[in-house]
Amino acid sequence: MRVRFAPSPTGYLHIGGLRTALYNFLLAKRHGGTFLLRIEDTDQTRFVEDAEQDIFDSLTWAGISFDEGPGKGGSFGPYHQSARSARYKDVADQLIGLGKAYVAFDSSGEIEALKEKLTSLENPNPRYDYATRSEMTNSLTLSKEETVLRMGRGDEYVVRLLVHPGKEVSFIDAVRGQVTFVSDAVDDQVLIKSDGLPTYHLANIVDDHDMEITHVIRGEEWLSSTPKHILLYDALGWTAPQMAHLPLILSPSGGKLSKRNAESEGIPVSVKQYRDKGYEPEALVNFLALLGWNPGTDQELMTVDEMAAAFSLDRVGQAGVQFDLQKLAWFNEQYLRGRSPLSIAQTIYPAAADRYPGVSLEFVAGAVSLMLERLSFASDVLDAAYLFEDPNSFDETAVAKRWKENSGPLCASFSKKLGTISPWTAESLQVCLKEFVEENGIGIGEIMFPARMALSGLPSGPDLYAMMALLGVDSVQRRLLRASTSIGV
Repeated sequence: MRVRFAPSPTGYLHIGGLRTALYNFLLAKRHGGTFLLRIEDTDQTRFVEDAEQDIFDSLTWAGISFDEGPGKGGSFGPYHQSARSARYKDVADQLIGLGKAYVAFDSSGEIEALKEKLTSLENPNPRYDYATRSEMTNSLTLSKEETVLRMGRGDEYVVRLLVHPGKEVSFIDAVRGQVTFVSDAVDDQVLIKSDGLPTYHLANIVDDHDMEITHVIRGEEWLSSTPKHILLYDALGWTAPQMAHLPLILSPSGGKLSKRNAESEGIPVSVKQYRDKGYEPEALVNFLALLGWNPGTDQELMTVDEMAAAFSLDRVGQAGVQFDLQKLAWFNEQYLRGRSPLSIAQTIYPAAADRYPGVSLEFVAGAVSLMLERLSFASDVLDAAYLFEDPNSFDETAVAKRWKENSGPLCASFSKKLGTISPWTAESLQVCLKEFVEENGIGIGEIMFPARMALSGLPSGPDLYAMMALLGVDSVQRRLLRASTSIGV
């Protein structure tokens, strides 16, 4: 088994592209096959400078490794289509020689004029095909001498596939079963553009053939192009690989998850956006794997090895699947809580040190441990500013409701008692507070609320004793004393 992921560097990698790469990767892993990366960079008009690097970075971040491809090598390279132009021209010439393709000299203006002339209610989208090519300027309507003359003097031309009407184009899709088109609905597709570069259609099938790809797994949006590819395989006498077209990823409101409607619903569409926001890569991969594929069990949290062991194309659904950002958040929380506090702290420490100069890695790890059950993203802990610096404000609503006349004096008195605590641990602090309650004949809430407000400025938060243990005696005493004279005054 040989599968491939073949993105174009025309923008940052879409999450739908990552899912396609993942399914190819899982299938190869399941069957001990080869997964290769090919960069389809023949569309120079839409080329984005750093898009290719983003593809590499995104796959690496997601833990999806390829066996062959740019920078990795392999026996079927080069793996950039831009380096394979001579091969595509040879195949196009072969098709012309077989009478399966022809040369067309029509300008874009002439083609638009034809479409405008033929557009009607019955035919809203006229094509360059069997019904119209006889009216155009091509090697089928020109003499051989005129064709050679035009090519020799440098006239711009394209190479088109000769598609005959009345032919049934049928193939078995691993996801959708038998799919059938009629050739009458297929245009005489361009194979070589006027700049000498191949179109996606030609380059794609030549590379898949030359690289011995056995399974082509791609998005549903390519389903309508498949009859063109099947006709090309037939014209060249090649065997087409097994096709599998994945269901669309839909926005929550319906429709394809395009950049426009995704942004309006607050859903990131590029893998880079998920990386920058701080999603756990394992969470996004696990979520995407189940976005269209059913492992056959109720298990949701799965390692890549578990996914690969269960993966099969016959469990991939046909219907589009809605993207659920809340479900992804749940996955992220599960994977985040499965990491050690130190590991999480190491991830966010550069940002922590920049935001709170002088903070130690050990303290950040302690803050993560304290807040772990409350975190959706690793960086969320940095938003709990009270853990890293004294609060500069206090919740006015909570103070007005619950800060009593004795709250300030109790904070000052409790601060003094804390100076005797040793060791400074959550357990000993809990004992100390209970003793303080008994000594002063008060209810536990009479000191717990003021203490929490003094330490964080908020009426609720993480475990009070663990928070005090993390902050340390100096910080806790300082905050209690400050609150005793500044809140409720």
